[in-house]
Amino acid sequence: MPVTITMLICAVILVAVIVFLVWFVKRMNKIQRTVSNMDREAIDALLTRRSVRKYKPEQVSRETLDRLLEIATYAPNGKGLQTPLIAVVQDKETTDRLRRMNAEIWGKGDIDPYYGAPTIIVVFAPTDGSSYVEDGSSVLTYLTIAAHVLGLGSCWVNRELQMFETGEGKAMKKAWGIPEKFVGIGGVAVGYVDGELPKPAPRKPDYVKWV
Repeated sequence: MPVTITMLICAVILVAVIVFLVWFVKRMNKIQRTVSNMDREAIDALLTRRSVRKYKPEQVSRETLDRLLEIATYAPNGKGLQTPLIAVVQDKETTDRLRRMNAEIWGKGDIDPYYGAPTIIVVFAPTDGSSYVEDGSSVLTYLTIAAHVLGLGSCWVNRELQMFETGEGKAMKKAWGIPEKFVGIGGVAVGYVDGELPKPAPRKPDYVKWV
C-alpha cells in the first residue's frame, strides 16, 4: 500500500503523543517523589522536635530570628483576627530580669527557667477575645516547631501570665508598648543547642482513645 502524506502526518502525530506521554509520566513521578520527600521532612520535624534545656551563649542571628517570627505569625487563630502579640527579648539586662521574675513565681530562685537561652520570646493575647489562650498557645506551638526546622533549640516556658500581673511585669509591659488588656500566655526560650537533643519519652499506651 503506498504511503500517503496523510499517513505520514498521522505517524508523526502518534510519535509526538507517545513522546509527550512518556515525558508526562516521568514528570508526574518526579513530582510525586518530591511531594513524598516533603511529607517525610514535615513529619520528621514534628516527630523529632524536643524541649531543649541547654543552650550555647551565641546569640541567634537576626536573619534566622526574622524567619522564625514570620512563620509564627501564620499560626492558626480564632476567626483569623491575628490577635496575639509576640515580644522578642535579646538584651542581657532584660532577659536576666525575665529569668529572675519567672524564678520568683516558680519559687525556685536558684534555677534559670529559660535555661540560659540567649533569646526569650513572650507571647501575649488580649483577654477580650473568646479564644485568647488558644490563639496564644497556637503561636507558641509554631515557634517551637519552626525553631527546630531552622536548626534552633527551644523550650516552651510557663508562668508568664503571673509574671506580667506583678507590678514589675505591668511596668515592663507598659514600657514595651503592650496594651493593658494583653496578658502573658507563655514564653519560649530560643537558642543554639548545646549538645545532643534529648531522647523522647515512650508514648503512653492510652494516649489515643477511639470513641
